Amino acid sequence: MKPRILSLFSGCGGLDLGFHKAGFEIVCANENDKKIHETFEYNFPKTKLIKGDIKKIENQELPKNIDGVIGGPPCQSWSEAGKQLGEKDKRGKLFFEYIRILSLVKPKFFLAENVSGILHKKHKDSVNKIKNEFEKLGYITSITLVDANDYDVPQTRKRVFFIGIKKSIKRKFIFPTSSILKHKPTLRDALVNLDKPIPSKEFNKTNGINPKSNIIQNNEYMTGSFSTIYMSRNRVRNWDEPSFTIQAGGRHAPLHPQAPKMIKVGTDKQIFNQQKLKKYRRLSVRECARVQTFPDDFIFFYENLSDGYKMIGNAVPVNLAFIIAKSIKKII
Repeated sequence: MKPRILSLFSGCGGLDLGFHKAGFEIVCANENDKKIHETFEYNFPKTKLIKGDIKKIENQELPKNIDGVIGGPPCQSWSEAGKQLGEKDKRGKLFFEYIRILSLVKPKFFLAENVSGILHKKHKDSVNKIKNEFEKLGYITSITLVDANDYDVPQTRKRVFFIGIKKSIKRKFIFPTSSILKHKPTLRDALVNLDKPIPSKEFNKTNGINPKSNIIQNNEYMTGSFSTIYMSRNRVRNWDEPSFTIQAGGRHAPLHPQAPKMIKVGTDKQIFNQQKLKKYRRLSVRECARVQTFPDDFIFFYENLSDGYKMIGNAVPVNLAFIIAKSIKKII
């Protein structure tokens, strides 16, 4: 019998797919964003999806006999790119809703993912508070910062994982160092055998999604100008390097490795190589999905390209989730 999973803040299901591949059953999931529901339900047709605010979920809605809770509480409150309000922000408080649900289902383990900024000294008291709450619920808890590129993901992506194992199991989760690859996957590994994408024909709207087509879906990219913030540093990595972090927004998607690296012309100011201007374009939605290690048969549904980039950028890379899930499965 497969271990049973409850997924919170599920997004489009990067964590869920990794755990599914490792032999877990995603019994139930929760996602508040209406723009993601179609994508999740298409790719996880057997999973019950609770649509709406996690704060409104009551005990009677939750499945019984759950072995694990997984999820990534919103990261904006903890991100170094934001105001770093932590639990003072309403989104930061949602971490404690994750803990509330955990207390109701009492599984053998939990996994909560967040951005590296949560370990900033400014959030030390909040992180200690969160860990103490996990400990009070009876979990031996580890907090680990990892780079996804070490775990079969072709991008530099540093993330923090809170992973707890029930004290009765008498095991503490330790990230599997044996899974750290000698060969770190690169953009060449990610983008091989993918047809040339097409720009959005109607300004940054989808060109159409047809899951029954033999053509790889979602292979379209955002067009438009680049902000001064975007042009403040190089956004190109070459074929034999890992991608920059895939962010939750198309405007800040990395540039395709076919282009030469940008040229620094001043403090926080870079330009494109004027002889190679046609080479510069953002990665397509599907190319970002490949960097996040989603398979090509995982279909993303959206009307605006920005929503496609957002759900992919917010996801946990599938291969990283798979490696973690295998290690947890051995413990429980």
